[in-house]
Amino acid sequence: MVVFQSFSRYPLSAAGNVTLDLLDEEADPAALRRAAELAGAEGLAAGLPHGWDTVLAPGYRRGADLSGGQWQRIALARALYAVERGARVLVLDEPTAQLDVRAEAAFYDRFLEITAGVTSLVISHRFATVRRADRIAVLDGGRIAELGDHEELLRLGGTYARMFRAQAARFAPA
Repeated sequence: MVVFQSFSRYPLSAAGNVTLDLLDEEADPAALRRAAELAGAEGLAAGLPHGWDTVLAPGYRRGADLSGGQWQRIALARALYAVERGARVLVLDEPTAQLDVRAEAAFYDRFLEITAGVTSLVISHRFATVRRADRIAVLDGGRIAELGDHEELLRLGGTYARMFRAQAARFAPA
């Protein structure tokens, strides 16, 4: 399953946007609930006029729209629903870019548990996101310039270390 930074927003029900099952008998409501909970979207449906049956397109009769962060949670739930249904590879391109800092931290605190047994490729410019990865690849000019875990790359003192320190300095107390 792939979730791009500019993820898809389908004019389907909230449930349909997660499950992508167009026929009701194909959807797994328990897997939908688990995926929504893991993505932090469990309360989202409660705020919609027709719950999970609300069409996520404001131009439709009885339709509604979501904020950017809410759409991001739907996209994450879509990926986690695919895992619930057997997907074994996830590719996530800046999967939390539209979430606030606390929501992003909460998601990544659970990420390794959520994706246990799944091969996950996370593309990110945020070092708080990638520092927990088993392997980090630094790309430069379309090629892998450095490869290792966070500690190895810091010891190497190359591009990753410079960029990590520059990003971390913005959060250091003044």
